[in-house]
Order: sequence, then structure tokens, then C-alpha cells
Amino acid sequence: MLEDRLYTALSAVEIADLVTHGKVTAREVVETALALVAERDDALCAFTAVWADAARAAAAEVDAAVAGGARLPLAGVPIGVKASEGPTSVQNQRLVAAGCVPIGATSVPRAGTGWQTYGSTDRGPTLNPLNAAWSPGGSSAGSAAAVAAGLVPIATGSDGAGSVRIPAAWCGIIGFKPTNGLLPARDRVGLNSPGVLTRSPQDAAAYLDAVAPHITRLPPAGTPTVAWTPTLGYAATDPSVADTAWRALHRITQAGVVSLVELPVELHDPAPAWTALRAGSPDQGTQALMAANERSLRTVFDRVDIIATPTTPHPPHGHDGPGARMSVALTWAFNLSGHPALTLPAGTTPDGEPVGLQLIVRHHGDTLLLDTAARICPVQSAQTQ
Repeated sequence: MLEDRLYTALSAVEIADLVTHGKVTAREVVETALALVAERDDALCAFTAVWADAARAAAAEVDAAVAGGARLPLAGVPIGVKASEGPTSVQNQRLVAAGCVPIGATSVPRAGTGWQTYGSTDRGPTLNPLNAAWSPGGSSAGSAAAVAAGLVPIATGSDGAGSVRIPAAWCGIIGFKPTNGLLPARDRVGLNSPGVLTRSPQDAAAYLDAVAPHITRLPPAGTPTVAWTPTLGYAATDPSVADTAWRALHRITQAGVVSLVELPVELHDPAPAWTALRAGSPDQGTQALMAANERSLRTVFDRVDIIATPTTPHPPHGHDGPGARMSVALTWAFNLSGHPALTLPAGTTPDGEPVGLQLIVRHHGDTLLLDTAARICPVQSAQTQ
């Protein structure tokens, strides 16, 4: 097995490189992941099931394929699988084809839980690795907790209103929702897009290459331009959260990674349209609201490459829930519009609460989004050292 400290420090891309070049076997990597889950997850409650025998068998198949000359881009990488989608979803099948080894199902909320901000297991609620008093967010709760705790480098999620981005922001990791329709939606109305949670943008890019190998890669066109909005025109964003996200964007701008453009971003609150569409009862008001927001977004993206916002309007809440706060206020507009969106760590509030910086780009600009995130993360990391 690998040493725990080495395994938890490695990215998915680095693990695959070691397996591909025979420096470690997939079986050794998977045994390390399974041992860590056995040791640490009773307290964390990120997994609802562990597939140890199946994982060992899959790792042996990867090792045999590598020995036979196969070059699997994610060879031997252990992954967590969001329980509500299971191992047969399209994204998981494609990740397995790329060499990933599913080791277990990650927690999701109990049925009927309001706003999907919890992870439930038979051992108790999923805890946030940054602070056990906080919810990890949801609904991809266990996936976020497992990645943030170093149990796996990649975990799958699905994002119908922010369910990848919110837990990623609250657990201090990266959450990526591709352009809606790039992968089959997880719901009948097309709001719920498959997505991924990782600790590095390079791993998110490797995920995208695995699940959407034919995606158009947009060439760099100079320094990306960005418009900032803390509210999208309607959200009640906490000043401490807005300030933390803004300071992160300012550092990135000062480093020359992006260029800030003063441009208002004003949308209508998407709540009525999202709710009606999800319920299967859209009306003329639904279509009018969505069309108005589409026009506003087209106007903005005619001027800039990226929209930046805080990922959530408030910091993580406790396990008793968000109360009347709408954790999805800044994310679900882009489930309706279908734009690709990503959250990356922005730092912490004065009270030590994690904040995410959300970046949104034009439809099918997924590779630009990930390339930009890859340039941003070294700047952010340098600020926290």
C-alpha cells in the first residue's frame, strides 16, 4: 500500500501517472483508499456503502490492462460515486473506462429533506471535514466530504440547483458543473447535470476529457475578461462572504490571470421559473423569466468571457439546516440557463468560514473555464501559505 500521507497528497492525474509507469499498482492504491475509509469514515460518514471486493477486482483488471500496454488516462484512481446516481450512470461508466476504480457510494440527503443540504447515513449525518459542526452542503454531500478529507481524489456528483458547487465551496474544494446537455441529465427537465468534485482543476480537466472526449477545446485568446457581481441582482449575500470572494478575485486580477471589466450583471430571481420547471408546470411567466435572463446573460457574455460571483450567499450552516436562507440563490440560475460553472476556494471569512468563488462562462466554454481555474489556483495557494 501507499503511505497515507503520500496518497492523500496525490492528485488523480499523479496517481494515474504512477500506475501507468509501474511505480505503484492500482491494487496498492485501492487498498490504501479502502484502508483510509475503514479508518476514518466511521467519524466522517461520507460513504453509505463500500464496495471493497468489487474495487479490488476492478483494480486487478486495471493492472492487467496496464501490463498489457493499455494507456488509461485515469489508471487506478479510486473514486466515490454519488449514491443517487450509482455506478451505472454515463459519467461513472466513462470514468471506469478511463481506468477509475469506484470504491463506494457517497451520501446524499434523506428523501424529502428541504433544499438538499445534508448527507445522511445509518451512522449519522455527514460531517464537514473543515469543521464537524458545519454541514458539508448538498446534495453531493458525501462526495465533497470524501474528497476534502483525502479519502478519494475524485468523486462524482450531480448538480440540479448547485448540488456540486455548494458542497465543494463549503468543503474548500473544486466543484465543476459542465454545460447542460454535455452529459445526459439526471432529471426529465434537463436541470440536473452530472458533475465532479476534486481538489485540483487539473483533475477536473481529466474528468472532462474522460466523460466528454470529443468536446471542443477552445484555444486561449489572451487574458480572459471577467465581470463581478456579488448578488446577480437579487441575492441577499452576506457582506463577509461577498468581501472574501471579491478579495480573491482582486488577487487573481492583480496577478494578471484575468482582467476585470466594470459591467453590471442583473438577472431576475430564478426561483419561480426553477420551481415551476422542476414541478413540470411551466407557464408563460416561466418562459418569460427564463428568456429575460438569457438576454441579460447574452449581453454580458458579448462583453466578457467570465462572470464571477460568490458561490453561496452565506457560509456553511449547522446540521440543523439553513432556516429561511437560500443556499442555491447564486447557483441555480445557471442550471436554468445551462452555462458551465465552477467553484474554487476563495479563502475564509473573518470568522474562519470557507467561501467559494464561482466562475461562469459561455455555453460550451468548459475547457476555457478549467484552463482559467488551473491558472488561478496557484495564485490562491500562494496567498494561503
